[in-house]
Amino acid sequence: MNIKSFLRATSACALTVTLAQNVAAEEAADPTIIVTGRAASDEAEERATKTPGGTDIVSHEDYADKTIVSLRDTLAFSPGVYTQPRFGQEVRISIRGSGLSRGFHMRGLTLLQDGIPINLADDNGDFQELEPIFFDHLEVYRGANALRFGSGTLGGAINGVTPTGDNARGLYLRGDVGSFNFYRGLASYGAGDENANVWAAISADSHDGDRQHARRDSIRFNGNVGLRISDVISTRFYGSATTLDQELPGALNAANALNVPRTGNFVGDQARDINSIRIQNRTRFDWGQSRLDVGAFLNAKELYHPIFQVVDQVSTDRGVFARYDREGEGWSLTLGGESRWGTIDAKRFVNVNGKRGALTFDADQTARTSNIYGEIRFSPVAQLTLVAGGIYADGFRKQAQIVPTAVTGSASFNAFSPKAGLLWEPTADVQFFANYSKSAEFPTFVELAQIAAFVPVKAQTAWTGEIGTRGKAGWASWDVAFYRASVTREMLQFTVGPDIPASTFNADKTRHQGVEAAFSAEPTDWLRFRQIWQYSDFRFVNDAQYGNNRLPVVPKHVLRSEVRIGSDDLHIAPNLEWVPQGAWADYRNTTRTSSYTLLGISGSARVLDGVDLFVDARNLTNEKAIGDVSAAILATPASVIYYPVERRAIYGGIRARF
Repeated sequence: MNIKSFLRATSACALTVTLAQNVAAEEAADPTIIVTGRAASDEAEERATKTPGGTDIVSHEDYADKTIVSLRDTLAFSPGVYTQPRFGQEVRISIRGSGLSRGFHMRGLTLLQDGIPINLADDNGDFQELEPIFFDHLEVYRGANALRFGSGTLGGAINGVTPTGDNARGLYLRGDVGSFNFYRGLASYGAGDENANVWAAISADSHDGDRQHARRDSIRFNGNVGLRISDVISTRFYGSATTLDQELPGALNAANALNVPRTGNFVGDQARDINSIRIQNRTRFDWGQSRLDVGAFLNAKELYHPIFQVVDQVSTDRGVFARYDREGEGWSLTLGGESRWGTIDAKRFVNVNGKRGALTFDADQTARTSNIYGEIRFSPVAQLTLVAGGIYADGFRKQAQIVPTAVTGSASFNAFSPKAGLLWEPTADVQFFANYSKSAEFPTFVELAQIAAFVPVKAQTAWTGEIGTRGKAGWASWDVAFYRASVTREMLQFTVGPDIPASTFNADKTRHQGVEAAFSAEPTDWLRFRQIWQYSDFRFVNDAQYGNNRLPVVPKHVLRSEVRIGSDDLHIAPNLEWVPQGAWADYRNTTRTSSYTLLGISGSARVLDGVDLFVDARNLTNEKAIGDVSAAILATPASVIYYPVERRAIYGGIRARF
């Protein structure tokens, strides 16, 4: 049985089980109870406030009125997270310039679900495997602040946390419809208490996309079961499965992107089809002042990816992890480690209208990424916390190529990344923080196995300084961080043709600096304003070829604002995205995209107790602009590297809790 067939069978069984449990639960308890105990996002907020650096917790309530087309819809108001849609669920995601010019798959971030990384063992990943509509909340830890997740990358980590049966009881249903034949259905169910509980959800969606040849179909399942074995020991098993079929419309030249943005590329029937299963366990030993988490996970994935050729990969990744936390009088300690190892059966074929033609490439790829980390926090006085820690990472990549020629290549990497910081809290609601840290990022097979050769791309490192403040004063709150990263051997990509994956090179020295700012105000219970501003200054430093040119892709300023008027029973929320100056499209800084402003509005109305209608309208003025580019050495308007912003669309739906 293949992964897709297994997913369908698993989803059908899970839905049958949850409906049966719902009937039993109704006989034993009040089925209107949905959430009990302390919200999981509140606990996440408490952990985040103990971190001397940029963090953010995004609750599902923050995007409840949004139709989740991509991760952008959940992270749009997370400060410092640059998310720019390309088409469908394809989105460029970057924090502090991480994976800056990688416009496909993902690099420079550790992406996790329920604390378990979904990155492959070589740290490559597909963010499309995360379905935010399942999450209770997302945890965003920028840069070295993500050490608690075993991340030592420039960008940090994003962790999506699913509900559990003891804090999300009952049945939840949601349906979305909208422009470009968008349909989605979601059903989830939770039951149990702190001793034994279960939560499961299934979703399915279909979307033609706002461009030609951009159709997407998916079926997804997520679930977990928790058991308290004793007063000390508890365990939770997680399972998820995804089948995703996504057509790729490709990039356009500037004229088509600005004038006929619906245009898509049908050549080669390009697509990215993913089937995956993830199974994991986390077991906790809780002794009060100390706690130990241990666990293991298994990820199996199939990728069928017709592009310049048909990329056909089957991968299996395994991993183990452990984390120990100790709370003392005026101090606390964290020690942890993780190891991921995996194999990829990597093949490529001549692309014959999206089907496999002659075999052009066959290789066995093996990878390992491991780390150990530690952090100690000490408070010499009540208002001040000093932090010191570090992470040691070790990586290995090997490719045994069979076709077109028999050749083997391998590379090993290791790095120690220290961190020091402080957190000062002059009042209970105001914090100031500072930290200085090193990050290290190892190349993936995308960088090392370019086209056919195994090339000697080196690891990227950076020293980053950060200062900032967050807090509340009356009805206003803020979160502001200033950072400056001196990067060595940054891995940069550039396009070599419209249908060819980007080549990678190590730059000499680059600098990433900027501001990550969020501000919100709620002067009354019927009025809320929130806004984020990102300032990004990424550039070469005295480069022999590019001097001090700015790096392409990310614009200098991005501003997003939203005003919510009304109550939970009835509200509307106009929103705005403003890019006052477009990004450079090339390393020579000869071509820049134009500025743009996007206007939208969302809203919700409660029609019955526990039943809400919602609407989400985007790009109301039907603005035509370029939202993203694939980096080039030298770009012109004729270069096929441009992606238009989302076209005007209206989505809506219903959600109900029982």
